[in-house]
Amino acid sequence: MTASVRPRIAVTTSARSGWRIFPLVALNIWLAGGRAVRWGTGRAAELDTVDGLVIGGGDDISPALYGGEIRAEVRLDPARDALERRLAEEALERGIPVLGICRGAQMLNVALGGTLHADAYAAYPGSHRYKTILPRRRVRACAGTMLARLAGREEMWVNALHTQAVDRLGAGLRIAATDSGGMVQAIERPAPPFALGVQWHPEHLFYKRQQRQIFAALTEAASHRALGAPATA
Repeated sequence: MTASVRPRIAVTTSARSGWRIFPLVALNIWLAGGRAVRWGTGRAAELDTVDGLVIGGGDDISPALYGGEIRAEVRLDPARDALERRLAEEALERGIPVLGICRGAQMLNVALGGTLHADAYAAYPGSHRYKTILPRRRVRACAGTMLARLAGREEMWVNALHTQAVDRLGAGLRIAATDSGGMVQAIERPAPPFALGVQWHPEHLFYKRQQRQIFAALTEAASHRALGAPATA
């Protein structure tokens, strides 16, 4: 795929950590045939200018968005919450493919009316608490899901940096992967447009083909949209 036809994919980032995260996500998108542009609070963010959307990782999502209790020890970013919720809702309404990474997976769920466990490890005591970009957590894609088609049904080793996790699913979503303790690790939309949320950070695992396949699927869906082809899930 030549640079002139690469689909343009927006990537939302944290104001604090986006400088180091965006280049990794952009690299994965480039390897998949796309071109990434960085969005965030204070930056232009108009969906008319892109073919796909990545909602990136970062701070916890405010429980005020889904009716949960605010925990004093967590760091929140209300401006980013508002931006990304709007983008997720509008992208799905317009048929723009969406990939959620960690916080982004949770935002995808919240934007569709779902809720979160503010303390994921209290809700799932059988899930070991990790906070590392190294592949330490074991997850498995659910049978019959898009994620299973992309990454296979074999157990995957992924990283983990999150404290929240999906609780009640948003409208039109299904569980796509869980870990050995039963915690939800991926969600997806079975119907078009493409929408996938993974609880881990595949951008750090670009040396694993099954993780590159996640970005390849997003980029392919964005390419179809750019060319006016029918949407696929």
